[in-house]
Parts: sequence; C-alpha cells; structure tokens
Amino acid sequence: MTIDYLTRPRPLAPRQDILPVIIGGDFGVYGIGRCFNEAFGCRCICVGSQPTDSITRSHFFDVRHVSAHATDAQLLDTLMTIAGEHSDKKLILMANHDIFSAFVARNMAALSRHYALPFPSLDVMNRLTDKAEFARACQRAGIDTPGTVVVDFSGVLDEAWAAPEIPFAFPVVAKAANGEPYDVLEFEGKRKIWFIDTPDELTQLWETLKAAGFRDTFLVQELIPGDNTAMRSITAYVDSRGTVTLIGSARVLLEDHAPTMIGNPVAMITEDFPSLWEDACTLLTENGYRGFANFDVKIDPRDGRAVFFEVNPRIGRNNWYMAAAGANPMIPMVADLIDGQECEQTQARDEILYTMVPDSLLLHYITDPELRARVTRIIREGRRFDLLLNPTEKDLRRNLTVWLQKQNHRRKFARYYPEPTDTSY
Repeated sequence: MTIDYLTRPRPLAPRQDILPVIIGGDFGVYGIGRCFNEAFGCRCICVGSQPTDSITRSHFFDVRHVSAHATDAQLLDTLMTIAGEHSDKKLILMANHDIFSAFVARNMAALSRHYALPFPSLDVMNRLTDKAEFARACQRAGIDTPGTVVVDFSGVLDEAWAAPEIPFAFPVVAKAANGEPYDVLEFEGKRKIWFIDTPDELTQLWETLKAAGFRDTFLVQELIPGDNTAMRSITAYVDSRGTVTLIGSARVLLEDHAPTMIGNPVAMITEDFPSLWEDACTLLTENGYRGFANFDVKIDPRDGRAVFFEVNPRIGRNNWYMAAAGANPMIPMVADLIDGQECEQTQARDEILYTMVPDSLLLHYITDPELRARVTRIIREGRRFDLLLNPTEKDLRRNLTVWLQKQNHRRKFARYYPEPTDTSY
C-alpha cells in the first residue's frame, strides 16, 4: 500500500507557521482541513454558521460562528479579527461554496493584505463560472459541451417576455447559469439540477422561478445519456505564475440524489484521464486562471466524446480524494503562495476508492460487471477511504454521528433513487 501516511498521525511536512481559515461548515470544509492537517500537522479555523459535528468535534478544528446570512461586511470583519489575533501566522483563506468563492473574489484586494488566496480573480471567475460563458470558452478551445439554450429572466415581468424554443429532444436538463443568484433563493421543491421530461414541465419550471423572484439566467441543456459512472471529476491547481502544478481525476461511481445535492459525487475511483487533463489545463491557462479548480465532465456512451459541463472556482467538496490518491493538494499550493517556490506538476496516480456510503449500498448501484469487480477488488485490498472516518479522530460522539450519517444514506437513496437506471435519474 503506497499511501500509508493516511493511517498515521505524523504529518508529511510538519510546520506551525501557517493557519488555514476555511469558510463554510460541510464535509467539504472538513476535507480541506484534513488535507492541511495531514500535510502540515497544523490546526485550522472553520468560519461558519452551523458546522457539522465532524468539524466542531474534530481535534484539529477551531470554530468561529457567523450568521447564516452574514453580509460581506460582517464576514470581512470576522476574517480581519482572526487576522489580527494571529499576526504571527501565515494565513490561508479557503472556501468551498459558490457564494463564498464569489465573496473572496469580490473582496480580494482587502483580503489579500492578510491572507493567501488560492482563487481566480473576479473577472476570470465571472467569465468561466457562468455556464454560458464557459461553453463559449470551450468552443474556442475546441472542447465539447452540451447543446445549450440560454434563458434570460431579467425581463420576465414584461408582458412580451417568452422563453426561447428548445431545439433538441426531451428529456432535457435545466440549471442556473450562475450558482450564487440561484443558491440564495428559497422555494418549495427547489432542486440543484432539474431533469425535465416534457415541454409542459419546462413551462411550469419557468413559472416557479418567476414566482420565486429569480431574475438571472437559466440554462436548458441536452441530456447526455449514461448513468453516474459516465461522469468524471478533475481537480487542478494553477500557481501564481500561471502553471498547472497539480492535476488529478476520478471516475464517479455514484452521485447524491437528494434534490438540493444532486450531482455531488458520493463515491469515486481515482483514475488517470490524460486527454481530459490536457483539455482542463488548456481552459485554465488560456483564460488566465489562478488557484484551485474542479471540472465536471461526462463521457457520452454513444461516441465516447468527453463533454465538459462546468468548472467550479474552488477545490470541490470531495477534495480529499486527491490526498487519498497520494497528491495532497495543499502541498503545491502552500509551496507557491506561502514559500514562493516553483514546483513540478504533482499528479494523483494511486488507484483508490473514495466513498461516503456503505459498501453494500454502493455496489447495489454499479451494474457494469467489470466495474463492480474492480470496486470489489479495491475494497478487498484495503484501498477504500472515507473522508470522515479519520483514524486520528478519537471523539466518540463525533465518530458515532459520522457513522449514523453514513448509514442514513440508505434512507436517502431508498427515497430518491431506489434502483439504478440507465440515466441515474
């Protein structure tokens, strides 16, 4: 086993001069903190409204509470207070949600005086995270994206407003072009991604969004066939010189199916996809990107082409899979932003199973015999890792909560996705 450090409390490169500050409170935040702790043995500060028990009862996290609806000014005040209290440390600010990534980009000038910021500029973020703009960037680079229709809701209250015609066959996929304006909305039945079977269903969605006060841009895209196992996840880091110094990827096995979480992987196998790495690096370097990025890609089973869906301007919720595969993402980032070093590219090469769900539940949804045998072999060989099952965590209440959450996936999948389908919806 090549990644034995995962079961040892000893950090890879101990140092106490850095202090990561991470905005949020979900398991993705825990993953970032675990990466830092495994790499450097350092503590982390979580800034969030209701962090999970996996964070609040962790041995390497301290918590600063902020309001769930904190303004930019309030969040800035909290971060500046932390900076003042730890002037002897080299501070690194991380976040793992579109809202908080946008906050960092908007306030980069003020934050950069105190924090290292592994994020793209606001201009680059706006260009690439808008899914319509992303599709245009991919087109310029010769990279495939789904057929897309842009629906502008800015004039939806005008009597003359009408949604454009959809030129491709149903079913289709509908989702917000920009995460932030949609994330702040609250309405009954809200979903992260909408799978629409008929034109009438799509018309009803437009009425729902109008009534909820949505005034940004929505997308309707062709549905690329294939189940969750056709998805690929790519993680990269672009250093301050514009060089991609970290790259890795995984084959998705199963995604969450709860309405507000759909599309988030809960199980993946790390795997090299050199052509996808090349496309991702092209998009990042040609657009002046800096910091962490996470791509969602699907392989079309009809012709084998790679279809790029989006880039997230952050490291991604499942970031720790990179560390589990032998490429801790915080090491090249700290070498760049804290130590000013130029690094050779680090690649995640070890094959591991990253999973947040019970093995039996995962195997229930893998219908391909060869892939199922591969997953079973990796489990048998002891190369299965769960982010939250950290052997260095000794708090009994925390570990019981984590175990119960893991088992709760059985109930969630029974409700939202009881049996595997060809399209995973």
